[in-house]
Amino acid sequence: MSLLVLASLPHMAAAKTYDDLEVSGWIPYWQDTLGTKDARAHIGKLDTVHPFVFSIKNDGSLKDLGDIEDRKWDRLFDNARDEHVEIIPTVMSGDGAQIHKILSDTKTRQKHINAIVKMVDDGDFDGVDIDYEGKLAETNPFFSLFLLQLKLALKEDGDKTLACTIEPRTPPESLYRDVPKTIERANDYAIIGTVCDRIEIMAYDQQRADLKLNDERKGEPYMPVADKAWVEKVIAYTLQSLPAEKIMLGIPTYGYHHVVNVSPEWYRSYERIGSLNLPDIEDIADEYDVEGGRTAGGELNYSYFPESSVFKILNKLPAPKGTRKGNEAAAKALLFANATGMDVQVRIVTYQDAKAVEDKVKLAEKYGLRGVALFKIDGEEDQDIWDLF
Repeated sequence: MSLLVLASLPHMAAAKTYDDLEVSGWIPYWQDTLGTKDARAHIGKLDTVHPFVFSIKNDGSLKDLGDIEDRKWDRLFDNARDEHVEIIPTVMSGDGAQIHKILSDTKTRQKHINAIVKMVDDGDFDGVDIDYEGKLAETNPFFSLFLLQLKLALKEDGDKTLACTIEPRTPPESLYRDVPKTIERANDYAIIGTVCDRIEIMAYDQQRADLKLNDERKGEPYMPVADKAWVEKVIAYTLQSLPAEKIMLGIPTYGYHHVVNVSPEWYRSYERIGSLNLPDIEDIADEYDVEGGRTAGGELNYSYFPESSVFKILNKLPAPKGTRKGNEAAAKALLFANATGMDVQVRIVTYQDAKAVEDKVKLAEKYGLRGVALFKIDGEEDQDIWDLF
């Protein structure tokens, strides 16, 4: 299905302006000092803050990873309440087996719900954000029951907000070479669309998920955080099942660093060697004297040979004609691999700077979504992002 057709689906709401969009953001526990300071500095641009601090213990109770009672959080919460900004902490898990064990047992599930409601009460928070990733397909009915029971408990507790953060869905025709007749899902969109007050779609960490875009971008390194064309596909596909007025588009504010193994005629494999924030990006660019370009998917990028590489001598070669800015080292590696039959390693960086974020914000406007959710606010994102709101 083409993007033109997807964009014309009847579920698409009227386009919004930047001023209409809600803005939320996650503040990670591993960068809480800088993150809370950063959020306070931009509190007037935010509608909701998500302290990304709570994880799950095996018995269904909660573990506070970010010392939520510390003064730095109190200062942020005081500022947020003064500015009428909602405070909705996130409860997270990436352990599918753990989630299934807790939610499939009636007593443990209820203990877990009680722990969440108590956390919201104790902190006088506006609700909770549930971010349970890596769930098993067999957990689907139990997760749906959990959300329903949690929503009822939050309603009885003063009608607190239930936010649901869920993985993106790549359209099947882009995800598979041969689309299976039956696709098992861990999330029931019918339940989520009904029970959750807002739904935050994590439209990032795309990597190689979209086979069609992998083919279209062939000839250049392609391991995106979030190609704007893929994000648009995700939005349009999601709107077939979920209401636009509940959807917050998750937007990344970070990047990744990869070693690319280049073989004759193709960029053969990608090994992630780390995630990157803006200071990291600038340090590497300065060290190797490289200028960033922009990928076809709208991300800031550059490529280079590390100082330890025997292939750094390729820097003396001219880049092949038509090479996209930022891909010069990668293109030289491919040129050499084609000429010699040798495998070459090169490094690539892709990053979501303010321009890449703006592309996503425009998509949220275009499709009439409720708003955007930034992952993450930690003081090391491109500060020009805040000029968008």
